[in-house]
Amino acid sequence: MKVLVIGSGGREHAIAWKLSQSPRLEKLYAAPGNAGIAEVAQLVDIAAKDQAGLLKFCKKESVDLVLVGPEAPLTEGIVDRFEKEGLTIFGPTKFAAQLEGSKVFAKTMMKKLSIPTGEFEVFTSAEKAMDYVAKKGIPIVVKVDGLAGGKGVVVAHSLPKAMEAIHLDMVKKVFGKAGEKVVVEECLEGEEASVIGITDGTTVRLFASSQDHKRIFEGDHGPNTGGMGAYSPAPVVTPEIEKEILEKVFMPIAREFRELGHPFKGFLYAGIMVTPQGVRVLEFNVRLGDPETQVLLPRLKNDLLEVLLAAAGGRLSEVKLEWKDEDCVCVVIASQGYPEEYETGKKIAGVSTARENPDIQVFHAGTKQKDGHLVTAGGRVLNVVGSGRGIFEALSKTYHAVDKLFFDKMYYRKDIGYKAASVSRRAPGTRAPEHQST
Repeated sequence: MKVLVIGSGGREHAIAWKLSQSPRLEKLYAAPGNAGIAEVAQLVDIAAKDQAGLLKFCKKESVDLVLVGPEAPLTEGIVDRFEKEGLTIFGPTKFAAQLEGSKVFAKTMMKKLSIPTGEFEVFTSAEKAMDYVAKKGIPIVVKVDGLAGGKGVVVAHSLPKAMEAIHLDMVKKVFGKAGEKVVVEECLEGEEASVIGITDGTTVRLFASSQDHKRIFEGDHGPNTGGMGAYSPAPVVTPEIEKEILEKVFMPIAREFRELGHPFKGFLYAGIMVTPQGVRVLEFNVRLGDPETQVLLPRLKNDLLEVLLAAAGGRLSEVKLEWKDEDCVCVVIASQGYPEEYETGKKIAGVSTARENPDIQVFHAGTKQKDGHLVTAGGRVLNVVGSGRGIFEALSKTYHAVDKLFFDKMYYRKDIGYKAASVSRRAPGTRAPEHQST
């Protein structure tokens, strides 16, 4: 089979790496890809947002399956367009992708379906939003409605911070049209986790749990980023909590979209807060998480291509996901200054040495080849991923590999996985609950 992966980050490298292991794979393409993906796939110089160019390429090369990595093409309707042209593409339609593309749509859907989430209000006026915040008090959360690369959420612990966020979003329009509406919601207390499901519109299978580290600095301080690291499994997501998430979050969404005439086919990501009052949904994404994918796919025993084909063909009920009984940790190596201003073009050293351990993978995110050298080409540059029997072994292997890497102005968090490490006497590995069909 010929497969095209759309995207250029660490998530897409992990996907391409896993797909490359399938016996059914004949040819793997990546558009536009990166220097790491080039080791397992043929790079195609077409931007992820260039739907016309991608469509033309797929027809010319008779591509059998297209997998969309990032959210933007999904929210812009790439699935609708490709399916109309008779191509097999895995991901939700433009209507279904609103779950990520619009915080207002997602929160309204959660309210309609009684999916547990924080109390919220929607505003189109900065003045009214500020009045509401002044009345509700802090802490409080301010979110732009549209896509903002994971950076449109502010958890404000002071009134000036909340007011500043509203002003930047709605008056200064730092996120453009994404900030024309804002969601102001209660600040939930608890521990976050990422739970990702795959669905063919009827059957839902949950992936193993994971936990992202969104803040730039140790101790979860500083501004939100696209993710500075992750680990799997997340001890906070017990089998009982997984069952609750499946039944109260994923199944209602699958049923609702099918009843609306827009079956949800693709990956559905639920950002979860486990609170003393129970599970609460923070947000939905409509694709695999980044960097969660980097710790999930090394644990997945299944042939990813077979799983995708079953889901795309409405046969997901025939598939049982199986997971390695081990822990996996990802440390994101970033350019100093990220998520704000940072420099690129820095020579990268040590990747081959870091990968000498078979339990280590180095997934590229913002890299490219220039004059025969591997150089930085983004804010998040490399993802160092290590596996082991238990969180401590996985952490030790991962950070040992990190020490072998270098580029000028390199930055990474030194406390990835600290919450899992604080949970003592835990057996490695968890199993996701069995699938359900609606």
